[in-house]
This record gives sequence, C-alpha cells and structure tokens, in this order.
Amino acid sequence: MSSRIEISEKWIKASIIGTIWAASEIVLGSFLHNLRIPFSSNVLTAIGIIILVSTSFKWTSKGVFWRAGLICALMKTMSPSAVIIGPMVAIFSQSLFLELFTRIFGRTYLGFTLGAIFAMSWNLFHKILNFIIYYGFNIVNVYSDLLKYAQKQLNIQVDLVWSPIIALALIYALLGFLSAVIGIRVGRQLAKHTSENLLSKAKEYKYSFNNRHPFDYSVTWLFVNITLIVGAFILLNFSTWPFWGASIFTIVIIWIIRYKRALRQLSRPRFWIFFALITMGTSFVVSKIQGESLAYGLLIGIQMNFRAAIVILGFSVLGTELSNPRVRDFFLKTSFRQFPLALELSFESLPMMIALVPEFKSMTRKPVSVLHQVISQVEYRLNEVRQRLAKPIFIIADTVGQGKTTQVHKLVETLKSRNIAVHGVYSPRVMDNGHTLGYDIVDIATGDRATFLRLESENGWERFGKFCICPQGLELGVKTLAHAAQSNAEVIVVDEVGRMELENMGWCEIMGKLVNNSTPLVMAIRDIFVDDIIGKWNLKNYSVFGVSDDLHREISTLITGRIDGSNTSA
Repeated sequence: MSSRIEISEKWIKASIIGTIWAASEIVLGSFLHNLRIPFSSNVLTAIGIIILVSTSFKWTSKGVFWRAGLICALMKTMSPSAVIIGPMVAIFSQSLFLELFTRIFGRTYLGFTLGAIFAMSWNLFHKILNFIIYYGFNIVNVYSDLLKYAQKQLNIQVDLVWSPIIALALIYALLGFLSAVIGIRVGRQLAKHTSENLLSKAKEYKYSFNNRHPFDYSVTWLFVNITLIVGAFILLNFSTWPFWGASIFTIVIIWIIRYKRALRQLSRPRFWIFFALITMGTSFVVSKIQGESLAYGLLIGIQMNFRAAIVILGFSVLGTELSNPRVRDFFLKTSFRQFPLALELSFESLPMMIALVPEFKSMTRKPVSVLHQVISQVEYRLNEVRQRLAKPIFIIADTVGQGKTTQVHKLVETLKSRNIAVHGVYSPRVMDNGHTLGYDIVDIATGDRATFLRLESENGWERFGKFCICPQGLELGVKTLAHAAQSNAEVIVVDEVGRMELENMGWCEIMGKLVNNSTPLVMAIRDIFVDDIIGKWNLKNYSVFGVSDDLHREISTLITGRIDGSNTSA
C-alpha cells in the first residue's frame, strides 16, 4: 500500500495565518521589547487576536486557530530574542482559547469576544505563573504578607491582596474585548472587499533569519542541562545553603562558558533589580512580619533568587540546544504528518510577510486600515500555494453514490466554459425508478455515448462482479482514452477507475500511458481502491480530494492555474 502525505487545505490556511502572526511577533515584538514599551506583550497579543478573528471571516474551517498558533509559536524561534520558550507557550495558549470558545459558541460575536478576553487574560496568568516558577511559592507569601502589612498600617478596609490582581484582570479583559471588536471590524472589510496584491512587491525582500553565531549543538548537552536543572532544584529543597549556593554558582559558570545567552541574561539590569528587590522584600517580610531573624530572611531571599537564576538561565540554554537541527528533525518526524509540510510553507512565506509588516508609527496612526491591508494578502497567498502544490494528477475519492461522477461532469463543463480542451470519459449512472441498472460511457470530446455496464447480461457479455460488460462500451472507452493520450488535450478525465483496472481489465493498458503523461489527469476512484491504484502505477505527483459541492470549482482553479503557469513559462 502506498502511503499518502498530502497537505490539506486546513494546514495551508493555518500556515499562512501563522506566518502573518509570526511576522508581527518578530518585527514588532523586537521593536517593542527593545524600546522597553510597557504592556508590549499585550499589544502583540492584540495583533494576534485581530489576525485570527479577522481571517476567520474568510476561512471558516474548524481547527485553523490552534494550528496557526502552533506554527507561529515554532516560528518564534526565528526571533532575535534570547527568551523564546515563554512566548511560544503564550502564543499557542492564546490560539487554544480562541479555538475553544469558537467551538463552544460558534464563530459568533460571543465566541470571538470570550475567546479574545481569555486569550488576553492569559498574559496576566502567565506572568503570575512565571513568578511562581521563578521564585517558588515563597513569592506568594511575600506578596500576601507585604500587602496585608500595608493594609494594616494604612488602615485600609479594602482587601489589598486581591484588589490589584482583580483590577489588572479587568484591564486585560477590556483589552481582549477591544481586540475582538477590531478583529471583527477588519474581518467584515475582508469579507466585503478585495485588496491590492502586495505580495509580489515583497518577493525580493531579504531578511536574515539566523541572527545567531554558529553554535556547536549537542544532544548530550541537552540532557546534561536537563539533569543540571533538576539537580539544582533538588539541592535547593533538600540541602544546606553552602552546598546549594556553591553548586548553583558552579552550574551558572558552566552555562556562561558554553552559552552566550546565559551571559546576556545575567547582564540585564532587570535581573539584578529584581534580585535586590526580592532579597530586601523577603528579608523585611520574614524579619519584621513573620518574626524571624534578618539573616534568615536574607537567606530565603537569596535562595529564591538562585531558583530564579536556574529557571531563567535553564530555559535559555534549553532553547539554544532545542534549536539543534537534529532535535527539530526528530520532533517533526513524530508530530502530525502534515505539520512539517505546513511549517515549510510558513518559512517560505515568512520573508514576504515580514516585508508587508509596516513600521510601528504607521500601525499607531491607522491600525485598522494597516491591519486590513496586511491580512488581506491571505487570499493571494492561498492561491499561490494552491497553484504551486497542484499536481498533474487529481484524484476524486469517495464511496459509492456520493457524487464523484456528478463532480466530474461539472468539472468538465467548467473547464470547457474556460475554453480548455478536455478529453476522456465519464460514466453516468443509469437509473430506473430509483434502482441502478448500470452505467454508460460518454466520450467527453465528442459526446458519443454507449452502454457500458448492466446488471442483466445480453448476447454473452462478460460478467465482472454483479455487472456485465458491454463490448461496444468498452471499445468506445478504450478508443477514446487512446485518442486522448495522443491528442492536444489540456486535461484528460477518467471516471470510475477501480477494481477492473486493478485486475488488468477495463482501461488498465491505456492508464499506464496516461499517468506518465504531462497532461493534467483527473481520475474518479472509490476510496477503498485509492491506495491500490496509487501503488499499481507508482503515482508520485498526485492530489486526493473528497467530494464536496464546490470541488469542481476548486480543481478547475488548480488546473487553470497550472495551465496558465505552463503557458507563461513556455
């Protein structure tokens, strides 16, 4: 049996959306973080929400949100930022919230707004969770005791412990709501209007993905680093301070020597500001509020900071080793079969999308119109990808009675209306009072029609399964397909390829010539025979489609694009 690895339309759309999102994260994210603009993560989240919500007005397939988030998260590894694991988790989580609430409430205003509110609010939860991961639950006690102490000293009746968190949660929820509103507004514009194709203007844009110096990756070091992180946590919890202090200091030195990322993290003023604040705040809480000694308070504060150093530097060095091509290849092989192909499309599209991302000044002046202009390129990119991935062989596969022949007939009529020369055969079902009597054969080019298969035999017809084969119909089919193989046809259509061909009957002999012909070939096959047909003729360049109402339009668009491309290149 031949295995089929075909990238679906859903993954193609997700790759395009994820690439636009990643381009904004890489370009605008670096700009915002370098300028130390407050709430920069919320601005980037808002842009991501707007991209997801607005594109859903064009593409309504379920499952696109989380796929786009997964692709964007992995493309975040291209960012110049040294810290990528946290943002990657945040991006994927935001896409999951939008996916969840639109699944529950549909692609409605309620679904979009609730998904956006929770996606934006995740940033607050993410920050709180990071503090707990960095400093342990001691940071919760320090925060709680400090605010209770302030509440008591100032004689404030309002609960100061939860008030700041509730206030921030309301602000984040409001930002999420506004993002959803803007996304809906942009989406409406996308649904009503088309935009100028800007992608062609961006194709010559050059962008350096790899801003890092060559590095000697090592899978061994990846596991060593994991062991060092786990060991450091064990020492912090179960050993005395001289031992964990010396051990963690040694681990940090090792990381600094091997990884420049670790040194950059320690050289940041923010790290040392937090170090001083956490140490002093903890010593104050432990000594003045909890009644312990000042030395004990200082030790707890230093222990919390050492834990933070292990987490921050540990994630940084793990991020470096996870960029190892060998590690990436391993994860790609074990993930969804179509995901690697979608990721390849995304990396191919990234330079063009980055070129379309405007300067931050333009974003602040006309955010809605600028976002609409950028996001409107999704349809252009989808058509480009469709045409590039279009194979010479198009297989329409489904069960009996699901409309394969109907779609073939509609496809033929659509192609003829575009002045495309179509040759081949299709096999309409012959019915009587709702019962199938058999099938006829029709020459697409001439319209000639003959009896092909019937339940009842006449004049010694050869029986095949429950049907009998009419020699005149078989002769017409063979003659028509043989002529099609030697004609100037631009498309050849063969309806109902199946068990007869697998048993070297029917159109078997002529099929060997057709599948190796450069002319686009359309075949209708029962789904249970698809793998066997692919294996019999060792098909390589093919696409498989399930029956749908608009399938004939989709395939005709792909074929037309392929023919136009061939004519242009010629």
